[in-house]
Amino acid sequence: MKKTNKLFISLLIIVITVTLIGCSNNTNDETEEVTESKSEFLMDTVVDMKVHGINAKDGIEASFDRMEEIERKMSKTVEESDVYKINESGAEQWVEIDKSTFKVIKKAVDYGKITEGKFDPTIAPLVDIWGIGTENAKIPNENEINKAKSLINYKDLLLDEDNNRVKFSKENMSIDLGGIVKGFAADEVRKVLESYNIKSAFVNLGGNVLTVGSKEDGSLWKIGIQDPRKHRGSVMAALEMEDKTVVTSGNYERYFEEDGVIYHHILNPETGKPTRNNLLSVSIITNDSFEADVLSTSAFIMGLDEGRKLIEEREEIEAIFVTEKNHVYLTSGLKDKVEIINSDFEIIEGE
Repeated sequence: MKKTNKLFISLLIIVITVTLIGCSNNTNDETEEVTESKSEFLMDTVVDMKVHGINAKDGIEASFDRMEEIERKMSKTVEESDVYKINESGAEQWVEIDKSTFKVIKKAVDYGKITEGKFDPTIAPLVDIWGIGTENAKIPNENEINKAKSLINYKDLLLDEDNNRVKFSKENMSIDLGGIVKGFAADEVRKVLESYNIKSAFVNLGGNVLTVGSKEDGSLWKIGIQDPRKHRGSVMAALEMEDKTVVTSGNYERYFEEDGVIYHHILNPETGKPTRNNLLSVSIITNDSFEADVLSTSAFIMGLDEGRKLIEEREEIEAIFVTEKNHVYLTSGLKDKVEIINSDFEIIEGE
């Protein structure tokens, strides 16, 4: 009997020891800072993330889950999405949608007012007939353009804020949130990472760059500004920053070429055609990626003078404008903060 008790006690000690060792190892794993990276195709672009922290793996997975959720709700090609339901609803029919989708649509409509229609979420009919970025890209005829233009007016997209509902006041209208949704997604990723106590991260949603904190060694992130004449990855300027976002709209992102003429995807609702105003790109630097995304598109369509005025009127928002002459114009808060890397480009001051 005594031998049995001794054996039982010995086994119990072994089990407890193994259990304690196991718990100790888990604790070390949970408190060790690691770096995780992931790349995936989402929202019609390649999304790259690099995250450093104790919960890096869980944080990066939760971030991609949130972006996938946003795509399911706000893509106009996903049949179960809110945007698809709105576009299929017809006139005078209220459509109740997710509060996140409503928030994005409301911001888009607000900027329709601010830009006097140069940015317009009801631009989808125009996007569809041009098909830029798809296999069906073509130059539509003037009749097609005029018909599409007649369906574009943010004022005809009615909002019921109390019930998260929207409706069109005209038949055959449709919306496209491509000019704003990536910015919203980036800010949602920031919230996810903060909930996992991540202090250092770099997120690139196809040119929409978000930095969380500084680099893992405490130094500032050095962000390159795309050379708009070349393919993605070619840099013409750079700036250092932390806890900020850089969002660029440019004529190099999606386009097709016909008879030596480039037709890019940033369409002007007033002309019904790709925007032509001597700008190659506009980069917005600020804390809010949601705001930066809509501002980069708006400022590009508005042009250098109106676009700069739009940005200068807003606190803690800066911009870099690049023209066809390779001239670089900076808003006032960026003076001496942008480094030109490619000598083909020149900062123009005092204009």
